[in-house]
Amino acid sequence: MPRSINKRPLITYTNPKSPISESYRMLRTNLQFSSIDQELKTLMVTSSAPGEGKSTTVANLAVTCAQAGQTVLVMDADLRKPTMHHIFSLSNRWGMSSLLSGQCEMRDAMHATNIENLMVIPSGPIPPNPAEMLLSKKMAALLDELKESFDLIIIDTPPVIAVTDAQIMATRCDGCMLVVQAGKTKRELIARAKASLEQVNARILGVVLNNVDRKKNGYYNYYYYYYSSEEKR
Repeated sequence: MPRSINKRPLITYTNPKSPISESYRMLRTNLQFSSIDQELKTLMVTSSAPGEGKSTTVANLAVTCAQAGQTVLVMDADLRKPTMHHIFSLSNRWGMSSLLSGQCEMRDAMHATNIENLMVIPSGPIPPNPAEMLLSKKMAALLDELKESFDLIIIDTPPVIAVTDAQIMATRCDGCMLVVQAGKTKRELIARAKASLEQVNARILGVVLNNVDRKKNGYYNYYYYYYSSEEKR
């Protein structure tokens, strides 16, 4: 049964007409344009360091895509510090780690939300071997199975510099996106994060600049702004 979204309200769900929600829709549109020549079925979202807003970006982007009529699945592949079950107020008893370890069936791990077309697979219990789980053949098979049922799968991962998890998932996704907090994330960290993804030949679609001071920087109507990787070259 669908559960209420109440612990961390999603702005795109609670206030879809707000400027912030419009910025998420712009991000959705830019992603659609980025995938004209190559299908985008699996999108990984990461950051260089904790606290930059990657999980919030995942959740709100998923909502806007579902609102546009796509069937969307959010997967919490942050098997170290998961947050999706908090954002969507879901049980985390069963989830991705449970599926990969054979402890539950898909029907136990996948949750409906109050948002039409949007499903969530939380992380499940934190395992002792997150990287090995993500690298397993079961993970590859799971993604292949789920791609048959959804238009878009958005995957939340740990920060790319901290552990290898994001690099592993980047090799299994059609594209990845880096979330950067304005005024906080140092350039050298961003460069290291980008280099880490390029090292595994990840398809970097662009960067989400988060927490921009709209008045100071002239972004009067934007909270998130998307820079395509082509524009940055």
